[in-house]
Amino acid sequence: MSEGLSTGIRKAVIPVAGLGTRFLPATKAIPKEMLPVVDRPAIEYIVEEANRAGLTDVLMVTGRGKGAIEDHFDRHHELEAALEAKGDTVRSDRIRRSSDIDVHFVRQGVPRGLGHAVLCGRHHVGDEAFAVLLGDDMIDERDHLLEQMIAVQAERGGSVVALMEVPRDQVDKYGCAEIADGAEGDVVTVTGLVEKPPVEEAPSNLAVIGRYVLHPRIFEALEHTEPGRGGEIQLTDAMLQLATATGEGSGMTGVVFRGRRYDTGDRLDYLKAVVQLGAGHPDLGADFSAWLQDYVAGQGGQA
Repeated sequence: MSEGLSTGIRKAVIPVAGLGTRFLPATKAIPKEMLPVVDRPAIEYIVEEANRAGLTDVLMVTGRGKGAIEDHFDRHHELEAALEAKGDTVRSDRIRRSSDIDVHFVRQGVPRGLGHAVLCGRHHVGDEAFAVLLGDDMIDERDHLLEQMIAVQAERGGSVVALMEVPRDQVDKYGCAEIADGAEGDVVTVTGLVEKPPVEEAPSNLAVIGRYVLHPRIFEALEHTEPGRGGEIQLTDAMLQLATATGEGSGMTGVVFRGRRYDTGDRLDYLKAVVQLGAGHPDLGADFSAWLQDYVAGQGGQA
């Protein structure tokens, strides 16, 4: 371990510079990360997940048109005062909660891919291991994937990536991991990574999902990573360098996740996330579930 490298992980990088084209026209003027999932914007779930895992310093890598995200995590004193004057402490506490987390912002001037977005966080992160959370992937708060990944990184060193089994015919939509022969259990050694491989060439059905715990050596790898698929600097390509390297900061471990994940970057999965989280909402869940059952029964009767 190099001098000055912290063993405790406290920083998270959340790239939010994407254009959200799959949700147009809804995202023409509103960042996709601000689309509501029940009663909170999607990005708030991601930040709260980082905070639950003990990450107290969050950096968001933004782009043009993302000012609403910065506003959301800023204090709104007038609104808080108006709510408190009405005695509405419940809503006042809700909006204050989103501004009590230490959130910083840096701009990704040119959209050059996920790898470049992570590289934009280099000066803020420094010489520390850190987490990367993608805003399109929501992990249910009852599942503690990020906490497990941080513990694995503390034990094994190197970097850690979250993996999930997907149907074989869908591996070409993801980064795909190759794992060591004979690996058993849900903590595996990653020996290779391929970004969106053809189905017939995929080394496994283990897809990379949007949670990473990375050694700071990743920044050096990203600096020397040429644009890959789509002409962008792919984080997967830089991670492959670490997986196959030797020395300090090398090696890649995969944590196979079998919990509840919501892909809010896809329109259909976004709707599923709203329904699933709405059904489990502490205030709305019971009434919503009852209505949903009646609605589904009624639709079936009309078929």
